[in-house]
Amino acid sequence: MGGSKMNHTRTALEAPPTIIELIKTMNEDIKKAVEVMSQGGLILYPTDTIWGIGCDATNAEAVQKVYDLKQRSDSKAMIVLIDNPVKLNYYLAETPDLAWDLIEVCDKPLTIIYDNARNIAENLIAEDGSLAIRVTKESFSEQLCRRFRKAIVSTSANVSGEPSPQNFSEISDVIKNGVDFIVSYRQEDTAKAKASSIIKLGQGGQIKIIRE
Repeated sequence: MGGSKMNHTRTALEAPPTIIELIKTMNEDIKKAVEVMSQGGLILYPTDTIWGIGCDATNAEAVQKVYDLKQRSDSKAMIVLIDNPVKLNYYLAETPDLAWDLIEVCDKPLTIIYDNARNIAENLIAEDGSLAIRVTKESFSEQLCRRFRKAIVSTSANVSGEPSPQNFSEISDVIKNGVDFIVSYRQEDTAKAKASSIIKLGQGGQIKIIRE
């Protein structure tokens, strides 16, 4: 349309998107992602760590699709995200007292493996009955979990055995083509993200460091 005022396509020389535009994009992405996961589909989305493949963590069929896409054995359980520590009580038969303190004081993403998981897809629970859960404090994934109202799978966006992508540009076409919806928000972010720390919290407050 030439120089028409109706042409709003942003070029490389124009200003980056405004806060209002970013919020609008984020809200549209969340709405669509919730819709896709509610129907058993897979999403590709930014988290508090690296980009992840996500789905309804209570839907065993959707979870199996993630294992298939990653070409990963379902004996290697995946992490799930929640937006509020209070929700631990729903997914665990008993929440260790130490967990509340660890989540509150930790200044970087922390995944905790808990015993006696419940109310979650059976193929997410390890053979010993444990489940890895992280309370996300990052804006997009936190709001996504809140709006979805259920735990969401969060596993690295790569085929098993390949390096985990540190930003969106490093995600392979195999993964992109294997999901039902790709979030637009933060695709341009080139910062090198890192995976979370992982600890196992046993009975009696025992802590085992899995990944620093």
